[in-house]
Amino acid sequence: MRSTATRTRLAAAAATAGIVVLAGCSSSGSSDKASASSCDPAKGKVTLQYWNTVPGMDKVVDLWNKQHPDIQVETKNISNDQYGTLGNALKADKAPDLAQVGYDELPNLRTQSAFVDASACKAATAAKSKFVPWTWSQTSFGDTGVFAIPQDTGPMALYVRSDLFKKYNVAIPTTWDEYATAAEKLHKADPNLDMTFFDPNNAEWFNGLLWQNDARMYGYSGDKWQVSVDSAQSRQVADYWQKLISEKVVRTDLAHGSTQMYAAYQKDQLATYVGAAWGYSMFRDNLPKQAGKWTIVPMPTWGANGSSGDWGGSTVAFMKGSKHLYESVEFNTWLNTDPDALAMENKLGGLYPAATAGLDLPALKQGVPYYNNEKIFDVFADASKKIDTSFAWGPTQKTVNLALQDAMAKAAAGSGTLDDALATAQAAALKSMKDQAIPATAGK
Repeated sequence: MRSTATRTRLAAAAATAGIVVLAGCSSSGSSDKASASSCDPAKGKVTLQYWNTVPGMDKVVDLWNKQHPDIQVETKNISNDQYGTLGNALKADKAPDLAQVGYDELPNLRTQSAFVDASACKAATAAKSKFVPWTWSQTSFGDTGVFAIPQDTGPMALYVRSDLFKKYNVAIPTTWDEYATAAEKLHKADPNLDMTFFDPNNAEWFNGLLWQNDARMYGYSGDKWQVSVDSAQSRQVADYWQKLISEKVVRTDLAHGSTQMYAAYQKDQLATYVGAAWGYSMFRDNLPKQAGKWTIVPMPTWGANGSSGDWGGSTVAFMKGSKHLYESVEFNTWLNTDPDALAMENKLGGLYPAATAGLDLPALKQGVPYYNNEKIFDVFADASKKIDTSFAWGPTQKTVNLALQDAMAKAAAGSGTLDDALATAQAAALKSMKDQAIPATAGK
């Protein structure tokens, strides 16, 4: 693996390159630039709008409101249709001051001039040193501005029903080869038991698997985006999961987070879950009777380097049209760096902080009762150190994800393969960039 410094520089370079291209696609090159005067404090009481998808965030906001009577925040949960709701608000010029936006959606919304640059506020630029470097590079598009503040990350690991593995005398896997072997053994021991589920409509999860295998989907060189969604590394991952699907040791009929998914786990029909740090609260809150039956171990690896992947994680973006940039920066930096706020967000919403200080929260150093008092966050902390930070998202990621999901759903239904899905997504990426006059070519 490259050194952290080298990988960070590459991430920053890719992000900086992206902003050059994206600025050329915007309707106005300066539409998201904040003037110096825009960071002047308001002369009276201010009320901000903050939209998000995090459970319990209203309680975190209540804490802020009690401590800051002159800057009140109203929060709205938009988890039912996050980007649809946000997109409609942007079109109607009714966007909130602040909104939760995933790292992979930032470049796409940037092309729509959805953000305002908060770099005129000293508190915004000063926050850079408080976050994991790769997260800041993505939210600032290099060092060109401050369009969002990192909130959480999603280092991945393997959630294991240790009681089922013990019952059938199957070793917990440490490599993907061992994972496939264990899947066969468990299914043979109990035909109603599958290793996990593959949700074909969850491109973000699949992207995390690609990330782990050093399958960079995008690069930038020679004044062009290099699109490598359909790479050899990506096909290794696709071929692996295609085999598990064909052998019917993983299910493809469950949507992530659905009632049906939890029912399958409740009925002991699934033995593992390949997920991110924020997922720990999902099982705790939805499957309380399985307390003590789960353990979390490092993600199975492809090779000796032990790389991990990242699935999800979000930012809190400064949205276009906000009239209270100074106050938005004050709240946004508090929300994502204050120890009390971070502790509440982790406990109530399962967020794994992007702030470096957040990784030292007492709650992340203790055993978690649901997981048999194991220090599960040690696993995620170690995984976070093994994520390739040179991985970059492309400017039309949403289009790629939709194309990938559509093709993966067909493959899961027996029409085509996951390899075909990668080729479809690659073609969609190149076409969408061409349609927007973004210079791009197929990479290796």
